[in-house]
Amino acid sequence: MVATRDSVLRMDAQGWADPEHKSFMRVDSIFWIASMSKPITAIAVLMLMEEGKLFLDDPIAKYVPELAGLKTADGKTPRITLRHLLTHTSGMGEATDEEAKAARSLSDLVPAFASKPLAFEPGSKWKYCQSGILTLGRIVEIVSGEPFEVFLRKRIFDPLGMKDTTFYLTEAQMPRWVIPAKREGEQLLPAEIALLYGHPPTWRDHYPASNGGLFSTAPDYTRFAQMLLSGGVLDGRRYLTSESVRMMSTVQTGDLITGFTPGSGWGLGVCVVRQPQGVTEMLSPGTFGHGGAYGTQVWIDMKRGVTLIMMIQRADFKNGDDSPVRWAFQKAALE
Repeated sequence: MVATRDSVLRMDAQGWADPEHKSFMRVDSIFWIASMSKPITAIAVLMLMEEGKLFLDDPIAKYVPELAGLKTADGKTPRITLRHLLTHTSGMGEATDEEAKAARSLSDLVPAFASKPLAFEPGSKWKYCQSGILTLGRIVEIVSGEPFEVFLRKRIFDPLGMKDTTFYLTEAQMPRWVIPAKREGEQLLPAEIALLYGHPPTWRDHYPASNGGLFSTAPDYTRFAQMLLSGGVLDGRRYLTSESVRMMSTVQTGDLITGFTPGSGWGLGVCVVRQPQGVTEMLSPGTFGHGGAYGTQVWIDMKRGVTLIMMIQRADFKNGDDSPVRWAFQKAALE
């Protein structure tokens, strides 16, 4: 998908939607977008910030007191802020697989996070951190007084017309779900979605994973990306101020080495291209976006005025953020 602020330039679907080659990909096929959920979580936080209900430099313990005692290895209890969580510089530890599997709500995860030591002094290093984004989802619940999935639906998905974006697919949506694939020898085999622990995407007895639990379509995510490309507004409705979008897409991590590809920095919930090279060589400096575990990607190139969205469900990329498929798509889209 290639789109400008107000129109779709190119939308195409190719290939099979399942490893057994029983159904073709459609333009409205539904994908697990994994960590492409993170920018959506960031927008939820920024909405509450604009309403004066939270501030990015507030300590997280103000909202989640159970996390007040987080310590570094040398026994210090440093101040951890919402900004640290958004930029993956908090040093928070992760829940174990067993702890995550047992959780039924975002609040259930908090004791697991509270029991882990900090890996480093907040702000001193960058380390991709699922627990931080999950904590932000919980903070959205606490501050808004609504379940995380309800807040997203009311404030983002319904107004933008993102009708297929959800943590929980319906039976009616299942025929359009793209089954993830992995290659073993010459065969493509079904791959599991780790967050579902063997359950189908219709399974509802699990927490709304603010770090990577959403399913979506290319047309849906394009609406979200167009809103950001337009400075926080779409179809005459404002979701964020242009200043918040600018802040979101500005590097917040100084000279820290960040991300999974060279030349990147980190904004608020998004990767920012600082020095285009390799897989990002065709993008403008300042382009921002996020990838997903199975190869999906969104880029918002403000200088060119375009957004690029690629949906794919391959579980066997060595580095989904640096895959040759992504490079080829981006190069073709911008030629």
